[in-house]
Amino acid sequence: MNTIIQRIEPPFWYFGMNKPEVQILFYGKNISEYIITLEDSTALTNVKRTVNPNFIFVTINTQNITTNEIYFKFQQKNKRSFIQKYELRKRRKDSALRKSFDASDCVYLLMPDRFANGNPNNKNDSNTTEKYNRNLPEGRHGGDIQGIIKHLDYIKKLGATAIWSTPLCEDNDANYSYHGYAQSDVYKIDPRYGTNEDYVILVEKAHQCGLKIIMDYVTNHWGIEHWMVKESPTADWIHRFENYTETNHKRSTVSDINASKIDRTICLNGWFVPTMPDLNITNPLVFNYLYQNAIWWIEYANLDGFRVDTYNYSEPEFIAKWTKAITDEYPNFNLVGEITMRNQSLLSYWQKDSAIAKIQNFNSNLPSVMDFAVSDALQMVFNEDDDRWDQGITKIYDHLSKDFLFPNVNNLMIFGENHDTRRLHHIYNNDIRKYKLVMSMLATMRGIPQLYYGSEIGMTGDQNLGDADIRRDFPGGWNDDKNDAFTKEGRTEFQNTLFDFTSKLFQWRKTNKAIHFGKTTHYIPENNVYVYFRYDNNQSVMVIINNHPEKQELNTNRFKENINHYTMAKEVLEHHIFKLAENISIEGKSALILELA
Repeated sequence: MNTIIQRIEPPFWYFGMNKPEVQILFYGKNISEYIITLEDSTALTNVKRTVNPNFIFVTINTQNITTNEIYFKFQQKNKRSFIQKYELRKRRKDSALRKSFDASDCVYLLMPDRFANGNPNNKNDSNTTEKYNRNLPEGRHGGDIQGIIKHLDYIKKLGATAIWSTPLCEDNDANYSYHGYAQSDVYKIDPRYGTNEDYVILVEKAHQCGLKIIMDYVTNHWGIEHWMVKESPTADWIHRFENYTETNHKRSTVSDINASKIDRTICLNGWFVPTMPDLNITNPLVFNYLYQNAIWWIEYANLDGFRVDTYNYSEPEFIAKWTKAITDEYPNFNLVGEITMRNQSLLSYWQKDSAIAKIQNFNSNLPSVMDFAVSDALQMVFNEDDDRWDQGITKIYDHLSKDFLFPNVNNLMIFGENHDTRRLHHIYNNDIRKYKLVMSMLATMRGIPQLYYGSEIGMTGDQNLGDADIRRDFPGGWNDDKNDAFTKEGRTEFQNTLFDFTSKLFQWRKTNKAIHFGKTTHYIPENNVYVYFRYDNNQSVMVIINNHPEKQELNTNRFKENINHYTMAKEVLEHHIFKLAENISIEGKSALILELA
C-alpha cells in the first residue's frame, strides 16, 4: 500500500458478483486532492469526494475486468503521482447458491471471550486498550477463536449443527469490550481473538465437522472508538443531536400509525448507549459501506448465515433494502434479526412477506426473526403449577395459537435464553426436570432451536448482578480451571446428566424431518398437560409436556385425529414402547416425545 493511503476498504473484492459495481474507500491525508484514473477508463464509473478531504470513494464496474489486479493512478495537479494496486479474487464454486441454516439446524450461541482460551499468547495486544483481567467480571477474560476451534467436537457431540458467536471484529473500548457490540473496525478480527485468517480457518474446520458458522452482524451502530466515528467522511455519517440523545427503545413506533414523529425519530436515530453511536444507514455512502462489508465477510470467510443485532433500530426502508441486497446475491442465505418484542403481531411485522406489514406497504425482506414471545414463556411457565386460564403451559399454547400471523413459522429462531436474558438454571433453581422440559420443547416445536453456551452443563448467573454474571467463563476453557466440563471425566454427575440428556435429544432431532419442516396440531392443555403433534406425509411425532407436579393419565381417544392409523409409539430417548389404544401415564414435570409407528 502506498504510504499516502492509510486504508482501503473493502481491502479486495470478487469477480462475478450479482451486482458488479463496488465502491472502494481510500483514506489518506488530503487524498481527495488527487485525480484518479484507471487504465480501463470504462471500469471506473464514479468518484465521490466528501467534505473531509481525507476520504474518497471510487466506484468500479468489475463486469468486464479480466485481470486479477487493477491499478489506480493517483495524480495531483502538476505534482506527484503514484500507483495503487487493487486485487479482484475469484469466488468459490457455487458461492451464490450456498446453503444456509434452517429449521433442520440447532444453533449453539457462545461468547468467544468467555468460551475458551486456545491461544494464551493473544490475551493482550499493543493496539487495543483494554487488557486481560480475568479477575474482573466485566473484563477481558482471554477466550479466542482457537478456543472455539479446539472444542468444535464438543459442540458437535452436543447435537448442535451451527455456531453463532457474538461479534469477533475489533472492539477497542476501554471497558466492557468483551461483548464485541461496540466495534471499532469491521474489516478486522479483534487481535485478542486472533486474525482474519484464524476466522477463515475456524469456518473451514467447522465445515469439516459438519457445523455451520453464523456471524453476528451489527448494522445499527458502531463503537465510539471506530476510526470513522472519530473522523467521519460526512457530517451525517452518524446521527447527531444538540445534546446526547439515547434511543427510547420503543420500536413499536415504527409501525404505530399514531406515533409522533419525534418519538419515532428518537427510537431510530438515538444512540444505543453513549459508547455506541447510531449509524445513518439512509446516507448512501453508509449504506454501501455496510452492504459491501457484509458481502465481503460472506465471501471471504465462506459464512453460512447472519444474526443481525438490533435489526429494527435502523430506518426500516433502508435496513430492508440492505437485507434484500444480501439475499439477492445469495438467494438461500438466512438472516435472523434480533427483534426484541414480545407481541406476536409486532414480531411478525418484521418477517419477510408479513401480511401485517403489507398493510403499510412494507416488507422487511428478513427471512427469520427471534421469537422472544415464546422465549419469555419458556422462562416462566415451568414454575407455574396452576394452569388457570392463562397460566402455566397454557401460555405456550396461546402463543402458538397466533402462528397464523407469521409467514414462515418454521424459520423463527426459538430459544430459552441467550446472552441478554436471564439464565434458565437461575430461573429454575437448577431443577433438572424443568430444564428437560424447556429442552424438550425447543427440540420439538416449530422453528430453529438456539442453545446458549453452558446451559447443557448447568451454568447459571443472576442478571440482577449485571450482564457479566450471565456470561461467565465456561469451566475447562482455561488451563488453570479446576474442572473441565468439555470432557465427560471433567464434568460432575449433575453436569453429565444435563449434557447427556441434551446431546441425546438434539442428536435425535437431526433425524426427524417432521420436526424440521412439518406441520403442528396442538390440543388445549388440561391439568397443565400440553399435547401437540409434529407431522408430515411420512412421519408423526407426539409430544406430551406435563407441567403438573404430579403424574397424569392421558386418554388417547382425545387425540384420534392425529393418532389416526398409528397403533404404537416409541419414546425417542429411552425407546420405551407405548400402545396408542391405551392410556398413557406421564410423571410430574416431565416430557414424552413419541415417534408414531
